[in-house]
Formats: sequence, C-alpha cells, structure tokens
Amino acid sequence: MENLKVVVVGAGMGGLTTAIAMQRAGYEVEIYDRVSELRPAGAGISLWSNGVKVLNRLGLGPEISKIGGPMQQMAYYAKSGELLTRFSLSPLIEEVGQSPYPVSRTDLQMMLLEAVGESNVQLGRRCIAVEQNAEGATAIFEDGHRASGDLVIGADGTHSIIRTHVLGHKPERRYVGYVNWNGLVPASDDIAPLDSWDIYVGNGQRASVMPVGGDRFYFFFDVPLPKGTERDSTRFKPELSEHFEGWAKPVQNLIQQLDPDKTNRVEIHDIEPLETLVKGRVALIGDAAHSTSPDLGQGGCQAMEDAWTLANCLLTTSLSVEDALSRYEASRKERVAGIVLGARKRSNMTHGKEPEKTEQWYAELAKEDGQKIMNAISRTILAGPMG
Repeated sequence: MENLKVVVVGAGMGGLTTAIAMQRAGYEVEIYDRVSELRPAGAGISLWSNGVKVLNRLGLGPEISKIGGPMQQMAYYAKSGELLTRFSLSPLIEEVGQSPYPVSRTDLQMMLLEAVGESNVQLGRRCIAVEQNAEGATAIFEDGHRASGDLVIGADGTHSIIRTHVLGHKPERRYVGYVNWNGLVPASDDIAPLDSWDIYVGNGQRASVMPVGGDRFYFFFDVPLPKGTERDSTRFKPELSEHFEGWAKPVQNLIQQLDPDKTNRVEIHDIEPLETLVKGRVALIGDAAHSTSPDLGQGGCQAMEDAWTLANCLLTTSLSVEDALSRYEASRKERVAGIVLGARKRSNMTHGKEPEKTEQWYAELAKEDGQKIMNAISRTILAGPMG
C-alpha cells in the first residue's frame, strides 16, 4: 500500500525505529511521546546481530558501527575470579553474518532521533485512549489533541495504554524475581579486557561488563531480592559491596568506579505473552507487545524486528491496513512469545529459582568451550526475519 499516514505513540527505541522504517517506506509519519524530554530507560543494551541487521537495512549501518562496542570475546568467571570459560565470538559472527554492537542507550536513541528528524517528534503528549473505525484510527491525548491516521502504532512501553485498547484489559506485570543495577563506567583493564563481555556468577547473582562506544563499559549487577526493596542511590555502593562481598577483584573495582547518581536500580518484570498484537488498525510493537526480562538480550532487537516486519507487511499488500496488520501479527506473535518465555526460563536458571539447576549450570560453564553458548545465541538470531 502507498500514501499511508502512520501515527506512532512512543519515541523510545522501538517507536523511533518503526518511524524510520515507515519513512523509508514512503509513508507520512507523526510521532508522539508523553515525556517532555527524551531520556532512554537504562544505560546500555546488548544489540545482537538481528537488531543490527535491521538497522543496516534501514541505512544506519555506518552509524551503529561507530557507537557500538568492539565485543570480540566472551568469558565467564566464578565469583572467586576463577576462569570458567573464555572464547572468541568470531565463529558466531561468521555464522550469523554480522557483529553484535553493545551500545549506550543514549547514543542509540540520539542516532535514531537524528535519522527520524527531531522536529518530527512531538513531546509532552500523553496518550489516554485510541479510537478507530473503518477509515482510520485516532490517538487521543490528555491535552485534547487528536492524531488521526490510517493506523496507530502503540510503542508506548511496558505500561502501554494502547495495549489495553488492543486487548480489552490491562495485563499484570510479573516480577521476575531479581533486582538489576546498571550503568556506564570508563573502560579499564583492571575491570575487564577492552574487547570482552565478562560475566561473574555465583549465589544466583551476576556481575557483568561489556564494551560500548566511547571507551566505556556497560555494566550490570543482578541480585535475587523480594519485590519492593528500597531504592536509595546513596546506598548503591554499600548495598552492592554487601551483596558481592568476597567476589573477585575486578568486581570490587567495578563497584568502586561506578557513579551512584548515574546508576539505575530496577526490579525486573515481564508480562505473559499476549493473545493478540493487533486490533483492526492498531498494532503493538516493542515492550507494549512483548515486555520481557533482559536475560536473552533481545528486548531491543525484537522491537527492531517488529518495526521492519510491520513496514514490510504494509508495503507488500494492496488489500487493506487490517490485512497487513493481521499478517504482521501472524509473523511476530509466536516469535516474541518464545523470546519472553525463553528469557524467563534462563532467568530462573541463572538466578537460583531452582538452586540445583543453577549449580549444574555453573559446573557446565567450567567445561564449556563456547560452542553451546554460541549455538543458542545463533538460533535466536537466525530465527528472525532478517535471517
């Protein structure tokens, strides 16, 4: 179909990528977000090859390669610092046909915003409802503004208002069971090699760093904790020092080098796979469609796959918008459900939900040459629409 007008609600990673894909398809696009200033949630993201391939296809390959980190190897350590396994990622990269790019979320958002055109994004618009009929769909905002188009795309995140319209009810967010601290620190070899994703494991906890652009590490710490524990940035360093007492020197160095005021502390949630991703002329993408824990590193990549698939479905049919969206749902529903459930299963294993399975995983890591890990990552990447 040609000459469509597309209303995108949400200017995060998924919404901006979708807007770019729609612009590249030749459609008129309006983008709205409730915030007064765009500030990406989280410090960094492990952008795996399937997400990078979408950006390549949208003409952003040179840009993402400049801001992505040089991740060439991967290593697991016991909490004591004992090396469990270290291996090159070259076989994975050769198999899937593209390097991964760990990246600062701010850098990624600014890259996408420049590509879509900052003037095309209207901020301070809080969507409160959506209406549709046989001719089009309309997003309705708290200030009374109404944005109408041939379709409305809900890219409004894990707390999505548009998802409630599509489903007819508001699904519950499910606490996965752990707290995640994340941020950025200057890259230094007293924390990890500058081209390596290093992960320390023990007690159902993780401490990890990966390189991003600008000679920085993206770091995260995971600790299983009850829901509702206090978030106080002045306590972040002593809190982490307590949880990771006795862990290896690089973990201690990381804790000391982080800036508490620039560190996020998040209780990780997901949502059960949705029964539908579309309703008539309204479609969900990104966290609105498949809010997942970060344990497969696929949240952002799946939003990018959504964007590409949705644009292709619209471009390759002349029947109707509704038909295109139903094809989008058919293409994406099983794929994203598998990611949500796969991330949940991995989270349970890595965070001690069943302690004997976690201990078995630690033992297996000590015998791992990297092939099993890379095979699992490869299967996830190659199952996507970009191959």
